[in-house]
Amino acid sequence: MILSSTVILSTLVLAMTSTYDWGTSIRYAVFESVSIATTSGFGTSDFASWPHFLPFLLIVTSFVGGCASSTGGGMKVIRILLILKQGMREIQRLIHPNAVIPVKVGGKAINERVVSAVWGFFSAYLLVYVVLMIGLMATGLDQVTAWSAVAATLNNLGPGLGDVASSFTSVSDPAKWMLCFSMLLGRLEVFTLLVLFTPMFWQK
Repeated sequence: MILSSTVILSTLVLAMTSTYDWGTSIRYAVFESVSIATTSGFGTSDFASWPHFLPFLLIVTSFVGGCASSTGGGMKVIRILLILKQGMREIQRLIHPNAVIPVKVGGKAINERVVSAVWGFFSAYLLVYVVLMIGLMATGLDQVTAWSAVAATLNNLGPGLGDVASSFTSVSDPAKWMLCFSMLLGRLEVFTLLVLFTPMFWQK
């Protein structure tokens, strides 16, 4: 659904703004949407120069990333699905405070500990993202470049927007070190690396 919506929307915007003809718009929209959403990082077009909201939209799809247990980056589809279902459950609980409403995927109830772990991951991911983005902006990068650079590295995507649309060569050394750390966090799914910085780990 996410990919289909992105492809259709991208095709319509590219064609209706006369960026490409309809055939080329469909081809580029399909390839770039799938490539970026699955964080493979390949490109056949300079999507950063696409009109209106498309560059932002494509980068946002990389936050969803690949499926569970895949080598793709991002937060993974199953986590996004559980977060959405948990949000819907909280709305239902406001209407029916005493109801017992399990979070289900594929007709099966998900253990509450799994749901809590997903929220923990999301919180850590968001905190790391904000800290890294502020750090990059402190090195002199503009907001668009900093936002997309963190997205590209934390999601293991590759291409970004702004000054990092084509490459990261113009980024300063301190910023590159932060982005290297961001890539490690993304590849190890945040918690695995952050646990090394906790005193409890070294006291074992």
